[in-house]
Amino acid sequence: MIDVLSWVLLGVGGLLGVIGGIGIHRFPDFYTRLHAAGTTDTLCAILILLGLGFQAGLSLDAFKLFLIFVFLFFTSPTASHALANAAMHGGLKPQLGRENGSGKA
Repeated sequence: MIDVLSWVLLGVGGLLGVIGGIGIHRFPDFYTRLHAAGTTDTLCAILILLGLGFQAGLSLDAFKLFLIFVFLFFTSPTASHALANAAMHGGLKPQLGRENGSGKA
């Protein structure tokens, strides 16, 4: 049962990583792309590390995976915030409204 749950978590984490990559490609501006990358990156890493932790069982490897999880849990959202803040201070404005000329948001 643990093995099946582990593979499900690994598969869902990998699928979420692919979905995040598609979001980065398809979204129109820097801020929406950053949101797609930051959100899916954190959740993808959590699911993959949890799946690997189930594979490792109660061992030193699982503890190391937990430490990696804690590091990523705090640094990934912080890095996304720092990038968005730097872009805003650099003068990059968010794209508002649609580009089809309708003028409606």
